[in-house]
Amino acid sequence: MDLRYPIGKFNVNGKVTTEIIEQWIKEIEELPTRLTEAVEGLNDVQLDTAYRSEGWTIRQVVHHIADSHLNSYTRFKLALTENNPTIKLYEEGKWAELPDSNLPVEISLQLIDALHKRWVYLLRSMTSEDLEKTFYHSEFGDMKLSVNIGIYAWHGRHHVAHITTLRDRLDW
Repeated sequence: MDLRYPIGKFNVNGKVTTEIIEQWIKEIEELPTRLTEAVEGLNDVQLDTAYRSEGWTIRQVVHHIADSHLNSYTRFKLALTENNPTIKLYEEGKWAELPDSNLPVEISLQLIDALHKRWVYLLRSMTSEDLEKTFYHSEFGDMKLSVNIGIYAWHGRHHVAHITTLRDRLDW
């Protein structure tokens, strides 16, 4: 197994249907619970263990999810209110090294829970026209909101798997 991609890389196979989008939204909705369960009962030493050599610690992963999903939520709102806005990139690796990534994971778990409630409400309110809206990403070009829902459903599962596969490997 590739420890960097325990569930594989994100891939869209075929047409993005309303059923697929609803499944992705459900995964985004369920992430706060799945993430909380993934870190439940871990002590500080365990939280400060990297999921792979030269990878982030579990604590950094949890804080990264909060940072990343806040950025994504903002990108959705920009794309819904502007015509193909150019989004600001950020240095996620450097963000993971900032002092707030040493805080207790409960802070980001609460943030993720509240954020996902708002985000899921927004996602479920989107029309078919909204799903076709885009933002411009300097690395990947124009990004459709419909596909970006899938990317972030995958992103949450991807990072939860980093935690759960580490727990399985170390028998925690």
